[in-house]
Amino acid sequence: MMHVDQIREGLQVVGSDQCHVGTVDALTGQLLKLKKNDPASGGTHHYLDIGLIADIEGDTIKLLVTADDARQRWSDESD
Repeated sequence: MMHVDQIREGLQVVGSDQCHVGTVDALTGQLLKLKKNDPASGGTHHYLDIGLIADIEGDTIKLLVTADDARQRWSDESD
């Protein structure tokens, strides 16, 4: 079971296919803010709803969707 207090900076985020999505920068409300300096980010912060989280194991957040699907669902920084 996932607990919000387990989410912390530096956790790797992977899709259900085990492919890398990003690295957690922070938790912003109900959104995971992914680091913009992660190679997968393209130099932009991206945000994912925490409802997409299937599990947190060690230093990895596993999503309910594939990495490609997660990239289609994320939103870009708004500033």
